[in-house]
Amino acid sequence: MEFQETIETVGEVIDAAGVAAMVIGAVIATVIAARDLLRRRAGVYRAYRRYLGRSILLGLELLVAADIIRTVAITPTLESVAVLAAIVLIRTFLSFSLELEITGRWPWQKAPADERADELT
Repeated sequence: MEFQETIETVGEVIDAAGVAAMVIGAVIATVIAARDLLRRRAGVYRAYRRYLGRSILLGLELLVAADIIRTVAITPTLESVAVLAAIVLIRTFLSFSLELEITGRWPWQKAPADERADELT
């Protein structure tokens, strides 16, 4: 197997990991939400959105990484780099939007101290 084929395979594996992160995260978030609904816990919808959003963010980051690897290592032409830039721009916008939806603040804004303590537990 030559270098280009190896890099393409690595890109496909990372793509698959990104999709798997989203699918598995959605399934786990749904199971947790269903369990919490049955136990009649408060804030189920908000927690479900947070878990689901985090799995989507993780998947998006893996997909961007796969695109970067394939573009830089396989076809580093001006056109492919421009396409990669557009993809990264769109996915970054989606990530920022999801982060805002999940936490209620932009990624560069600090969380209040009580929220940081909650994330560690």
